[in-house]
Amino acid sequence: MSVVYAEPQRVFDVRVSLPNGATVADAIARSGIREQRPDIEIRDDRLGIFARKALPATELRDGDRIEIYRPLRIDPKEARRLRARKT
Repeated sequence: MSVVYAEPQRVFDVRVSLPNGATVADAIARSGIREQRPDIEIRDDRLGIFARKALPATELRDGDRIEIYRPLRIDPKEARRLRARKT
């Protein structure tokens, strides 16, 4: 399994080994991201597994990629409106 947090300039990508029954929260704790990147706000509504929303209590399967998402800079609907105005 791996825990990933991506920024435009760098990526945090750590492989972790966990027992059966481990959760997303267990993987995040084992990854050490909170110690290495205390500036990252890890929230329950910004977690996923392979681009699908997940909760901290979600049980993991072998090979899962736990993703920690950054906050959106702009609402996707507003971004589409701005692009439409430019054309």
